Amino acid sequence: MATVTLKGNKIETSGNLPTIGSEAPDFKLTATDLSTKTLSDFKGSKVVLNIFPSVDTGTCAQSVREFNKEASELKNTKVLCISRDLPFAHARFCGSEGLDNVISLSDFKDGSFGKTYGLDFVTGPLETLHSRSVIVLDENGTIKYTEQVSETVDEPNYKAALEALSN
Repeated sequence: MATVTLKGNKIETSGNLPTIGSEAPDFKLTATDLSTKTLSDFKGSKVVLNIFPSVDTGTCAQSVREFNKEASELKNTKVLCISRDLPFAHARFCGSEGLDNVISLSDFKDGSFGKTYGLDFVTGPLETLHSRSVIVLDENGTIKYTEQVSETVDEPNYKAALEALSN
């Protein structure tokens, strides 16, 4: 288990993020059109997994906006914004904000993504939601960078994640 905080209060996740250099575990997530997406759908592209508790909170929304802005300048890179929000909430948010450079995916069906990646909260008021994390993959699905934000209300280190894409 990993321990992070929410406004200074300790909360735990189900495990630890996958190891840098390892192959990213496959997943099944639901897109805003209700189709199922897997990691293999993005093979051949660099991938940024922007993971957060809910798009309906300020910090989470800002991370989607920031990665959307940065993604417009990235070559051969897909930014996947992942939470347990319903696909309809993702579609509403991105539609109202005019965000079209990110792909919103939901783990609402069974939470298996959060469990597999070791980042779902198992204690605290956000229990069952995902810990704010960023995972960067190369074109072959190898993990190049991970960050689990230690204070949930803080934003991730965008610069470090984007620099990992060029390494």
